[in-house]
Amino acid sequence: MNKVAIVVLAGTESHESLGRIVNALELAKELQDHDDEVKIIFDGAGTEWIPELEDIEHDAHPLYNAVKQNIYGACRFCAKAFGVFKEIKESEIDLLDEYDQHPSLRNFITKGYQIINF
Repeated sequence: MNKVAIVVLAGTESHESLGRIVNALELAKELQDHDDEVKIIFDGAGTEWIPELEDIEHDAHPLYNAVKQNIYGACRFCAKAFGVFKEIKESEIDLLDEYDQHPSLRNFITKGYQIINF
């Protein structure tokens, strides 16, 4: 079984960014469908995606919803910095502050996860 942590750093500002989030979610779904262990972390500008993807009208919402159980969380510091703290809190996705108010990617490394950034 593979252990993969997918880190979403892409913001919401461009068509290219939409491609990156869709590819991140597709990889998560593929891993999930093959019974691999997958954790999705939204960090940096990537935290902006959570309110977007929570919207049932968003084209990528069904894909997001299909892998939502694998979302480990979103960076607490970045959620505040990018103005989406309240929306993420309302989504019930964990806000991560394991290391200096950020997610600890080291924790994933020490547990044998491969880390892939989008």
